[in-house]
Amino acid sequence: MENAHVIVLFGATGDLSRRKLLPGLLHLWQAGLIDDSRIVGTSLEDIDTEEFVSIARQSCVEFKKRGVSEEEWQQFSSLLSYVPQSAGPPALAEAVRVAETDLARGGRPVDFLHYLSVPPKAALDVVRQLDEAGLVKQSRIIMEKPFGTDLETARRLNERLHQVFDESQIFRIDHFLGKEAAQNILAFRFANGLFEPIWNRNFIDHVQIDVPETLGLEGRSRFYEGTGAYRDMVVTHLMQVLAFMAMEPPTSLAPDPIGEEKLKVFRSMRPIEPHNVVRGQYAGYRDHEEVADDSDTETFVALKVEIDNWRWAGVPFYLRTGKKLAEGARIISIAFKEPPLSMFPRGSNAGTQGPDHLTFDLADQSRMSLSFYGKRPGPGMKLEKLSMQFATHETSSSLAVLEAYERLIHDALRGDHTLFTTADGIETLWEKSIPLLMSPPPVRTYPVGSWGPNAIHQLVAPHAWRLPFERSWREHNTYAE
Repeated sequence: MENAHVIVLFGATGDLSRRKLLPGLLHLWQAGLIDDSRIVGTSLEDIDTEEFVSIARQSCVEFKKRGVSEEEWQQFSSLLSYVPQSAGPPALAEAVRVAETDLARGGRPVDFLHYLSVPPKAALDVVRQLDEAGLVKQSRIIMEKPFGTDLETARRLNERLHQVFDESQIFRIDHFLGKEAAQNILAFRFANGLFEPIWNRNFIDHVQIDVPETLGLEGRSRFYEGTGAYRDMVVTHLMQVLAFMAMEPPTSLAPDPIGEEKLKVFRSMRPIEPHNVVRGQYAGYRDHEEVADDSDTETFVALKVEIDNWRWAGVPFYLRTGKKLAEGARIISIAFKEPPLSMFPRGSNAGTQGPDHLTFDLADQSRMSLSFYGKRPGPGMKLEKLSMQFATHETSSSLAVLEAYERLIHDALRGDHTLFTTADGIETLWEKSIPLLMSPPPVRTYPVGSWGPNAIHQLVAPHAWRLPFERSWREHNTYAE
């Protein structure tokens, strides 16, 4: 990077900061990607820099996947400082200017990156504080989801943001797109002559984007009551992944061309109609504190999305996510159309185990699997389902993998909008959601540890959900049965 950076971390003592941001910044520093940086933490906690450094160390020990030596920690901790929110904008401005002056001795220009790890309702207060502190010029801001709760609130939020920051300064973060697997979709689609020609309605039968979670909402029920699974996960995460799956080839892998193609996908989507949506609520959700006895908030949602353009006409995209489900996973599964099977004899098993699938696993260490029919060794024509699998951790470059938040922070420091969401994109998705939000279907109770309400099977019929898998992923250097 040409410039040095002061990274201002709002909500520096909060859960996201402790679990992801502080360990992520340490890893970026270890990798030599933020050598010329200083980190200023600020939050509601009335503590000093020494106490903040202690919190940061505890967080990095608990949540960082790679170790850190005492010497490394001493060097990294020297980059940290802290100012409480109660001290007001002048104190924050002073702390940032001190860090800026320290960096400027190296002779490089200094930019600011403000990470707003705060509740959505507090984001505009932080923006106002940055304006009062004079920290808007030469700066960028990273904002956490959700970006509004409907079209009106999204437009109002963007309008107020744009009163202070230019759109080019705003980075709306979606950690799903920071994953290696999500970006691998672009490489897989557009760099391979084997798959690029068949990525359309003529060869693909349907697509599933499935993100079940085993966690509940303990401690987050108040936030969730005003949000729900659709606003929390679908608009901000699953739809963004869908755009990578469905977009046309961009003119280049640069932010503007990719953003334009994603926006075309959103504009081509048919409005989300209530009859194409299943909403659910896990048993016991209403027993949480701050949840109404008659709460209509969904902790689960499954829906069918239709894209009305030349490439995808007639190909349904099925999206599913929810809390307290049977397994935790993040997969994209593409089902290919089946060929005529009349040539195979009765009892050959041809077609009995469903269509061929290409599956992407959106874990931090990405995996892909291509399933297909092959002949079982031995006499006669007996077929069985086989698969070819790839995993990032099996490659020599696996240690270079950055976690999603690490990659996105680094991209924001470089001013790269490729993996971030635009104001137009978010507003278009909320516009397409109007029929659902105006008349949502009733929530259906589902048991904890299940795959959601039974109505999901009618939604996806005549197809079937890919999860749970009929076969497991292979472990490193082993083969599934």
